[in-house]
Amino acid sequence: MIQVQAIDGLLLREMVLAGAALLEKNRENVDALNVFPVPDGDTGTNMSMTIGNTVSELRLMGDGVPVSHVADTAASALLRGARGNSGVILSLIFRGFSKGLLGKETAGPKDLTLVPKLGVDGAYTSVM
Repeated sequence: MIQVQAIDGLLLREMVLAGAALLEKNRENVDALNVFPVPDGDTGTNMSMTIGNTVSELRLMGDGVPVSHVADTAASALLRGARGNSGVILSLIFRGFSKGLLGKETAGPKDLTLVPKLGVDGAYTSVM
């Protein structure tokens, strides 16, 4: 078993791309679960369209980019292409990741325990 000590830009990029593909694949299931922020049945569609905006930009990146650049690019693309409330919330979560990884070449375990909270806090603050 391989133990990952840190996530570099390449791995983060591949993780975001895989997440985008899985969200698109399960879009209808997420639509059916939709209850937040309003039960309008399009949460999966909006989130999929929102994260889909990152795909072309991330695929253009070289393999040696720092984790901070990947996080910033994803957050920027998500915000520019946010669809619906769920898309905006998703973009804010990535914005928190971007802030937490600012200036970092790689993200270690400590970073990866702190940055999700920044994203969640940012999303909650904005929704309020």
